[in-house]
Amino acid sequence: MIVGAGHAGLALSHELTRADVSHVVLERGKVGETWRGWWDSFCLMTPNWNVALPGQPYEGRDPDAFMHRDEVVAFLERYAAGFQAPVREGVKVTALRPRSGGGFDLETSAGEIAARTVVLGTGAYQRPARPAGAATLPAELLQLDLRDYRNPAGLPDGAVLVVGSGQSGCEIAEELHQAGRDVFLACGRAPWMPRRIGGRDLVWWAVETGFFDAPLSSLPSPAARLGANVQSTGTDGGHDLHYRTLQAMGVTLLGHFTGADGHRARFAPDLEETVAWADQRHAQLVGLVNKVAAERALAPPEIDEPQAFSADAPEHVDLSRFGAVIFATGFRPDYDSWVHVPGAVDELGFPIHHEGASAAVEGLYFVGVHFLRKRKSALFIGACEDAPLVASQIAARHT
Repeated sequence: MIVGAGHAGLALSHELTRADVSHVVLERGKVGETWRGWWDSFCLMTPNWNVALPGQPYEGRDPDAFMHRDEVVAFLERYAAGFQAPVREGVKVTALRPRSGGGFDLETSAGEIAARTVVLGTGAYQRPARPAGAATLPAELLQLDLRDYRNPAGLPDGAVLVVGSGQSGCEIAEELHQAGRDVFLACGRAPWMPRRIGGRDLVWWAVETGFFDAPLSSLPSPAARLGANVQSTGTDGGHDLHYRTLQAMGVTLLGHFTGADGHRARFAPDLEETVAWADQRHAQLVGLVNKVAAERALAPPEIDEPQAFSADAPEHVDLSRFGAVIFATGFRPDYDSWVHVPGAVDELGFPIHHEGASAAVEGLYFVGVHFLRKRKSALFIGACEDAPLVASQIAARHT
């Protein structure tokens, strides 16, 4: 039994089908449901050549463009239909429990289902995270999590506070500004790089430098998995998008959000420190790029030094003229709310496993999790690599 018909769940289904392992994929909505839930203008940050799954490489005409949300969904629908994936749509799994004699019981919207083997392909980032100070905002001010935002027209009139400056927060801040909104962005730590480096896309360098192949052990701590991705965007063909570009276009940058006293929002005086940290990460990534260029005798790519940055940010903002607050502060694992298997997840909620196989109970597996095996594990190219490995373990167990 596979839970989730996103790209990771479908990749595993393809490999189990190829290995002649009977299985069913349970999906709470439709194929690619999570992808369907992003905002209207959502595009992938990774180029189209990244959109490939086992048995289905990218075959489009524009590998260096960036797919819109609806194109990603259409790709997944075609992929599932191509091998007749055994997907049961509209079946939501609400609880998973191990059986005393082995196997599992799944509580679902279609009744209880028993399974010998279960693979969780729902991804690790399902629960929106809000900062503690969010509870102090005025109750009458519209507050949305990232998954609830659709477009600028769907928000009340007035200025908008976006909390969180990762990829999504920056993209929404840019979209709102272009729609004529007065935008304030509460910034956290996120690295940045140019969209194009030496005539190649940022993601090409992420692959070639081994950045995407970094295992969990390469991080300074397990909590580093919760850090923001590199600031960039695939919108409008892909372009640079980071603290400096947003400030130059007129978005007001702030330190991190700490709370509110009535309609008076508070922000830490740490914007300069935040941008300095991002510039340090930029320098480290530039070092990886230059190392690969030297090893392959490529012409050293020209990468401009970061421009001077003005960190004169207000520490208080009057929210009385604001129409909405959007929290783009990331997501957290949500397994422990419905996976009732003692020892299945760590203190951060991530699965404890070896090569995708749960360390807590036999027959439980995971795919599509950030840093499941490598940094790229949650991406399409990561599913291409991880799904065959997990499928081979399942096939061996069933044989």
